[in-house]
Amino acid sequence: MEKLIVWFDDRTGYQAFLRAVLYENIPGGSRWRYVWGSTLVFTFMVQFITGIFLWMCYSPSSRTAWESVYYIQYEMQGGWLLRGLHHVTAQAMVVLLALHFVQVVIDGAYKAPREVNFWLGLILMQIVLGLALTGYLLPWDQKGYWATKVATNLLAGVPGVGPTLQKLVVGGPTYGHGTLTRFFALHAGVLPILLVLVLTIHLALFRRHGICAKRPYRQPARTFWPEQVLKDSIACLAVLAVVLFFVVWGLFEDQHPNALRAAHLGAELGAPADPASQFKTARPEWYFLFLFQMLKYFPGAYEVIGAVFVPGLVMFLLLLMPLLGRWKLGHGFNVALTVALGIGVCVLTVVALVEDRNNEDYNESVRIAESDRLRAVELAQNPDVGIPVEGAMWLMRNDPKMAGPILFKQQCANCHSHEPRGSGEDQGRQSIASQHPTASNLWGFGSADWVRGVLDPEQIDQGRYFGHTAHNEGDMVTYVKDSISDPNQWTQAQIDDVITALSAEAALNPIDPRDARLQSKIEAGRMLIQDADRCAQCHKFGDEDPNYGAPDLTGYGSQPWMIDFISNPSHERFYGENNDEMPAFATDPNNPKNNIFTRRNIELIVDWLRGDWYESKVAR
Repeated sequence: MEKLIVWFDDRTGYQAFLRAVLYENIPGGSRWRYVWGSTLVFTFMVQFITGIFLWMCYSPSSRTAWESVYYIQYEMQGGWLLRGLHHVTAQAMVVLLALHFVQVVIDGAYKAPREVNFWLGLILMQIVLGLALTGYLLPWDQKGYWATKVATNLLAGVPGVGPTLQKLVVGGPTYGHGTLTRFFALHAGVLPILLVLVLTIHLALFRRHGICAKRPYRQPARTFWPEQVLKDSIACLAVLAVVLFFVVWGLFEDQHPNALRAAHLGAELGAPADPASQFKTARPEWYFLFLFQMLKYFPGAYEVIGAVFVPGLVMFLLLLMPLLGRWKLGHGFNVALTVALGIGVCVLTVVALVEDRNNEDYNESVRIAESDRLRAVELAQNPDVGIPVEGAMWLMRNDPKMAGPILFKQQCANCHSHEPRGSGEDQGRQSIASQHPTASNLWGFGSADWVRGVLDPEQIDQGRYFGHTAHNEGDMVTYVKDSISDPNQWTQAQIDDVITALSAEAALNPIDPRDARLQSKIEAGRMLIQDADRCAQCHKFGDEDPNYGAPDLTGYGSQPWMIDFISNPSHERFYGENNDEMPAFATDPNNPKNNIFTRRNIELIVDWLRGDWYESKVAR
């Protein structure tokens, strides 16, 4: 064995290399304050290793990026742990950079002959922040997309070259596939290469000049091995332990179903990026939050001051530190500047967090964003569909639960609300209030509860039904208040039968054909609806004659009925000439451009109103 070692050393000279690395002289002995540089190198190595494995599964395309990250997070064995390590370690690097910088300034380790090494450290800081910024976009989710868009829009304010610089970074005039591939090239190629080169030079210069130790020395000189190596190793293990704690924090929260637990582990994956949406929760990562808050104090044309000139001035002062530090007063100024910057960053960050916490609109948007991201996972895990070749965004745009309320807000919410009655549970995007309602509240339309309210003399002329419409004193309201309220004309059992029959037309819930009592009530209700002295005075029900003055109740509340009704409510089958203000949303099948909605849009709204969407067993 000894001969083999001698032979290998003769061919490689590794023992001389190890002696040069491990037996560096440390004036004053080992100290815990010297560990920050080693922890930074350690975190970079973690980033490099995890990044390589993530790269093996990542697909940098606007149609496949989210899908590949979803695969890593939810399908790949240990993928959530891999993503979590990469994500949390990136944040740890920012913290360690700040600590290392403070230690260097306080110890005066930027003074001659270490000026160049200090400047290289500032360059390394910019590269690390660049890696953080470019990596934020790569999952191609809502949070990363919109936060990156906000950040890159600041480039447009740079005097003279702003628009050109922004177009260069974005990869064109708009955000899309080119932006993603450009950021991926920077994150996985250009910036890591620069980091390795600058870090190598930085470490070489550090070894050349040695550790900057304060005098008088408390202990005699020691070598790097073994005491400082032990301290550095313990510090690196402590960093790793903290990182792992935040990665697996979701395991300690048992309120999440097993099928969605990975959504709360490691790094968050939001809903797929949708450039057409209104995403109000766009925020940078916490270490850029101070800059986001500072920009609020420079509105409009003054934004360039906060985005360009203030950070530029700060960097200029940092670059001057080695020159100012030649004098005792200058060193004091450098220390004071570092403390002031640290306090300013902390204060701005806390102010931003407090403002967001007290902003109810923001908090509501956060709840909706959280609901959307869990919904995206639920849809992707649908065993019957999965993620189609069109991408995950196609799933979201063709999901009634997601697309329905968006389309409803665009057109229907001008008149209609969609709000539950007396529910203390937060309904998120499912609950929509019209600012100036002129039509009925469509929550639960076609259900037994809905029909019961229509036939209730106390409710029919209220806001949920006809109260806001031009028919609030019409024939239907008059009939319900005068006739249905009269027990001599309508018994409660008859009303219940009509409710059962009409809600059965909507087919919202499966009906057991073996339930004889229910079938009997449905049949009795249908007979009452067809009675010419009752409902059939105005409504058609199973009759071929279209000449009635009120909507056809055949298939009332069913998907085909609602699609036809929304397409053209003025059709003789529905309101005819009695339609007061509801527009026809799709009357020209041969030229969809002439319609307000496509048929697919209407189908999504109808399925949403009916609650007809995919729901996993876990969600149920």
